[in-house]
Amino acid sequence: MPRIVGKPDSLNELNANYTQRPLTEPVFLNSVPKCGTHLIRNIMRMFVAVPQQYHQAFIQFPILRQHQAAFSPAMPHLSWGHLLFSDDSAIALKHAHHILLVRDPYSWVLARARFFMSDTFQGALEHLKGGNVTADEVISMMIFGIHQKAPSLSEIFTHNAVSWLGTKVHLVRMEDLLRHVKNSESTESEAFFAQLLENCGMGTLPDDWQERVRVGSDREQSGTARENLAGGGSIVIPDELSNTQKAMVNYAVPGLRAVLGYE
Repeated sequence: MPRIVGKPDSLNELNANYTQRPLTEPVFLNSVPKCGTHLIRNIMRMFVAVPQQYHQAFIQFPILRQHQAAFSPAMPHLSWGHLLFSDDSAIALKHAHHILLVRDPYSWVLARARFFMSDTFQGALEHLKGGNVTADEVISMMIFGIHQKAPSLSEIFTHNAVSWLGTKVHLVRMEDLLRHVKNSESTESEAFFAQLLENCGMGTLPDDWQERVRVGSDREQSGTARENLAGGGSIVIPDELSNTQKAMVNYAVPGLRAVLGYE
């Protein structure tokens, strides 16, 4: 199994600085991998008392049955993970408020490449590190997958994102979340976070919501933020896809950016 080596955060301790309202219904923060999972999780952790945060596991489909308690309406929790669409997943989330975080596939390809080439990720792709392949080759692998080693862009977004659309899920784009984090003084950002809390069934924004967002979004608290990834210096992943690579994404997943609201 792949292993993620990330530094611990201190957000549970910082949570004590705020008065928390009891969570009355379960909330699940679902995300496509490498779409800002830690960002939305850490922000929302500042609005829920630690005992009602489900820290037992990062919930994914293979371990879903062992963690049904995370979604119990009798004992509501805030939980998070990468949960693909299936019959079991839909049933498990029947009583939960469901947030789904996505990202522009163009930047997702680059973020996934940086993560896989870093020492933070330890799994079946170690043979690619150390300059054995070029950055462009890694990017192609992130788009089309690696046979029996890594799923394709199409597979991941189909099962982790698009399949959930049209259900009760509330879609959040990472780019919108980032923009409102950076501009928290604006009325637009207040409206964004007010809607996010409402979609989570958590009532209105507290008066100190901006401070909570600022603390939760501190990149020093995220072990998988780009600047906190360990190693990976032998392959430099660019900041933007080339026109050819963008065309490759569009070939691999025609219509995906449009259905997610990026076109």
